[in-house]
Amino acid sequence: MDSRRSHVRIGDVAREAGVNIQTLRYYERRGLLAEPARGRSGYRDYGESAAPQVRFIKRAQDLGFSLSEIAELLELRDRARRGRPATRRLAAAKMAAIDEKIRELTAMRVALAQLVDACGRSANAPECPIIEALDLGRPPVAAGRSDV
Repeated sequence: MDSRRSHVRIGDVAREAGVNIQTLRYYERRGLLAEPARGRSGYRDYGESAAPQVRFIKRAQDLGFSLSEIAELLELRDRARRGRPATRRLAAAKMAAIDEKIRELTAMRVALAQLVDACGRSANAPECPIIEALDLGRPPVAAGRSDV
């Protein structure tokens, strides 16, 4: 190991991981990234594993995991094979949540499409059907959602 890489400054870690310095400090406060030792100068001295860990966190966020779920994933990662069933359950639960969100977004899109269509059909009406529906609190119900 390159001895210079065992003491990496915060700006270098941020640059390598593609985040800003405030993000690193936030991850430290949340416990996602270990608070590094400080050198004699008072600067944070990160180890070489900091940037890969931040990239792990960002990739997990890209998949929709919350920071709390990512903390759990980081714990499971440290358990290697013993954490595999729990990791699978966590990922399966995230997939189910994404599927539900897709259903909700699809229903919202259907409702909005109905409003856009109604607006196009009633070009001579005094009120825009979209504004009217929103004013009345009654946008069209789509795909079984009563709160759309």
